[in-house]
Amino acid sequence: MNATAIIVAAGEGRRVGANISKVYLPIGGRAVLLRTLDQFSRAKTVKNIIVVIAKQDFERCQSLLSNDPRAGAQSWILQTGGSSRQKSVARGLERLPSECDVVIIHDGARPFVSPELIDRVVETVPARKAVVVGVRVRDTIKVVCENRQILSTPGRDCLWEIQTPQAFERSLIVEAHQAAQRNDQDATDDASLVERLGKPVYLIEGDRSNIKITLPEDLLFAKALVAGDASTK
Repeated sequence: MNATAIIVAAGEGRRVGANISKVYLPIGGRAVLLRTLDQFSRAKTVKNIIVVIAKQDFERCQSLLSNDPRAGAQSWILQTGGSSRQKSVARGLERLPSECDVVIIHDGARPFVSPELIDRVVETVPARKAVVVGVRVRDTIKVVCENRQILSTPGRDCLWEIQTPQAFERSLIVEAHQAAQRNDQDATDDASLVERLGKPVYLIEGDRSNIKITLPEDLLFAKALVAGDASTK
């Protein structure tokens, strides 16, 4: 099994309230993206890493990775992204090495994914083909229409918050993205594209600390996690 990780870090991240992309913001003195790459470099199953970034950030990211003692010692490929997350992943798929048979896709703004979770997801792919991680919904969820009238209240037992990483058999995720491009389809995650092919996607339980930094309060929580956990420093 030969797994390649695609780290998606091409978004602007405007909602976090910074004047640079959120993946370059420091947490405990270390950029978010570097912390994410640290975790993938510790995973036993990941052989190659492709980092998909915004075109305007190419020099910034190349300098960041090359000059960092940890990241500079790792093997990584930089690829410029597209106008959406989905198109950025597709650009990453173009750079897969020939020997890769498992693709693991992760948000660059999720720096607290554990190497153990990464390995569990990858190791599940041979049997399941498509695997995502998630955590159970804890709050009551309402389905609401445009005028904010509540339409229904689905039971929480079958509701999960889906995270990344998501891992797939190479041929399956490539097929899913090609089909989405042909049909001009868009989705919020890669698993949805596989679902549209009529293929099953399976879930394993993730970790609530595997947060995605999106809003200013997420950044505060991330800094608190780093301050309270010596292993993340």
